[in-house]
Amino acid sequence: MPSADLYRDLVENMHDGVYFVDRDRRITYWNKGAERITGYAAAEVVGKSCADNILVHVDAIGRQLCHGSCPLVASMADGAPHEAEVYLHHKQGHRLPVWVRTSPLLDDHGGFAGAVEMFTDISPRQELAQQVEELKKLALVDALTGLPNRRHLEAQLHSRLEELRRSGAGFGLLFVDVDHFKQVNDRYGHDTGDQVLKTVANTFSHSVRPFDVVGRWGGEEFAGLFPHTDRQTLRGLAERLRVLVAHSQVGAGSVELGVTVSIGGSVAKPEDSAAALLKRADTLMYASKANGRNRVTID
Repeated sequence: MPSADLYRDLVENMHDGVYFVDRDRRITYWNKGAERITGYAAAEVVGKSCADNILVHVDAIGRQLCHGSCPLVASMADGAPHEAEVYLHHKQGHRLPVWVRTSPLLDDHGGFAGAVEMFTDISPRQELAQQVEELKKLALVDALTGLPNRRHLEAQLHSRLEELRRSGAGFGLLFVDVDHFKQVNDRYGHDTGDQVLKTVANTFSHSVRPFDVVGRWGGEEFAGLFPHTDRQTLRGLAERLRVLVAHSQVGAGSVELGVTVSIGGSVAKPEDSAAALLKRADTLMYASKANGRNRVTID
């Protein structure tokens, strides 16, 4: 019969993240997979409550789950396993999509001793990493964020428009600007400003579909091309990106800075030129800023 040490080693070295909590939701175990996926070492989280600003799970529309529909709490309440797709808070500040599976842990008397959660990184990182390596060879990657640069985005935009005219394959364009970015640079310095840009970039790259293209346009501006997208779908994608950025944080000394973005977007038309589509999305982005920032405007 396998020993307890063998089981412990298997769990410790699983690719997935695994952690245990007691009945008070204090974390009692945190494996290497959890360290790798979240960026938090076991020593940083064991003994703390899972709701103490560590993972801070939210759903796709930004609702915090720690004080509401938490799968871990649900398993301790009804004694059943639960599954959900959620976005956890990575130590570096960005949001990361994971598939969560929870189960109750029973004590010797059949009562609830706590619960276990397993989570899997479901972001399209492998596909994106391969794309980035190919783009690096062609000098099409932004050095700071690791996203495709403006040159690549412009080439993709022209290609998508040609495909739209040729075969009717529709797509949407989002234009994104980081809110109050100059104030961040002026108050906290350019290193913090760079970290804000990296956090936004990481949130985007982990949250889009594998066939979407999101890159840095320049300065604090980003742009994204979203194939097979109508107006309603584009709005949903934009709202998800906006919400996930708004639930990210960037450390500036002892201060945790919130980050928001203003987004404008439009679905391409066969008669559009690249300049016309870009101008329309850019104008809509500025409408989002004029109406209070941290919002989406889609025509």
